Amino acid sequence: MAPGGNRPIWVGPRFCPRLNGRIIDAMTVFEPIDTLPSLAASAGFVPREAEDSIAQHLLRPLLFDDHEIMLLAGFDAYSRLVGLECAEGDAAGRSIITPQCWNRLLGRRVATVIMAHNHPSGIARASDADISCTRDAGQFLRLVGIDLSDHLIFVESGHFSFRNAGLI
Repeated sequence: MAPGGNRPIWVGPRFCPRLNGRIIDAMTVFEPIDTLPSLAASAGFVPREAEDSIAQHLLRPLLFDDHEIMLLAGFDAYSRLVGLECAEGDAAGRSIITPQCWNRLLGRRVATVIMAHNHPSGIARASDADISCTRDAGQFLRLVGIDLSDHLIFVESGHFSFRNAGLI
């Protein structure tokens, strides 16, 4: 128990408005003992009941709880869905986006891409691998004139948005 009736709460890598918007690796935050931490309070987290129609009706139904799946949704210049590609996880549980997957999606003249995958662990936080994959995909798509609109990580209670967290 911390001084003054507060309890320490560990916070992992995330955008922290209390520190002038810097991304932090780890820290201890002291919150009042009668305040329960909320995933919704974490920057980038969108509760399930607040999800937009693309997340709720298009992406979420295609993701399973037992293994990781990566979805790439491509939209044209008028925000119409023109392609949806699925990259299954490998033996280690990581999703691999193959060149064939990118070729099929980009061959449909997409203007914007949304990446989405699930975390079967239930932890709505971007891993180092998620951040690296998003950075690499964003650089690749920029080279061919396509915008990476967002990368969503789905869990049962909602999803984490790279765009909302300021990571894109």
